Amino acid sequence: MEVVAIINQKGGVGKSTTAHALGAGLHRKGKEVLFIDLDPQGNLSYALRLEQGNRALKSIYEPLVDNSPDRVQIFFQEILCGQAIASSPKLTGADNILTDVGKEYRLREVFERYGIRRWADYVIIDTPPALGILTINALTAATRVIIPTQADIFSIQGIGQLYSTIDVVKRYTNPALVVDGILLTRYSARSILTRDMTEMIEETALQLDARVYNARIREGVAIKEAQAKRQDIFSYAPTSNAAMDYAAFVEEFLEGVESDGR
Repeated sequence: MEVVAIINQKGGVGKSTTAHALGAGLHRKGKEVLFIDLDPQGNLSYALRLEQGNRALKSIYEPLVDNSPDRVQIFFQEILCGQAIASSPKLTGADNILTDVGKEYRLREVFERYGIRRWADYVIIDTPPALGILTINALTAATRVIIPTQADIFSIQGIGQLYSTIDVVKRYTNPALVVDGILLTRYSARSILTRDMTEMIEETALQLDARVYNARIREGVAIKEAQAKRQDIFSYAPTSNAAMDYAAFVEEFLEGVESDGR
């Protein structure tokens, strides 16, 4: 099972969109996919049409904060492209609630407690735009990290900060963690500034022993329309630039996983 954390502490870079598209693309290739929305804003939960606020369908908050056994079916929701566990606004208090020893391992314990490794090929985790305990849990549970980012100077600074956090996680809680790559989103090849910033990001990635995916996700109205319709980009606009770009990204990601051979 591959556990893929989609991470960037900077908001508005297409993190939830990338999580949705990656999971949908993998499902289209016959993979068993589980989405987990760790972001209190719940953007991925909204896009996946997950029920929230229903006591009979608890969110990821409950198994994270409560170690007592419970029934699997109250957490998982069946969706068109696999299964999912919804977010909850209560996750905003996670840093104040998860303070005990071993708090970094709570999400990993959820995988073991509910036997997720027995059936899921891929777990896609959408994380909040912050480097708090929820992101640390995602990194501790993950096998791979994908960093969606825009080609701008603030994103370059953010990547450096993010890597510092990843290094700490690899040192103390998850030495096997791999940064799979950096994905450029909202990309405009015609912009000279974008091209210059892309070169800087590639240089930064090289210094950090990571790759920048060859696939670039171009800016386009189809992405926003798909979000509004609460559909993945492949279902909503299969011939759009965004769908073709994300399809190329999914192929590139899978090639890397298969060549890794871990």
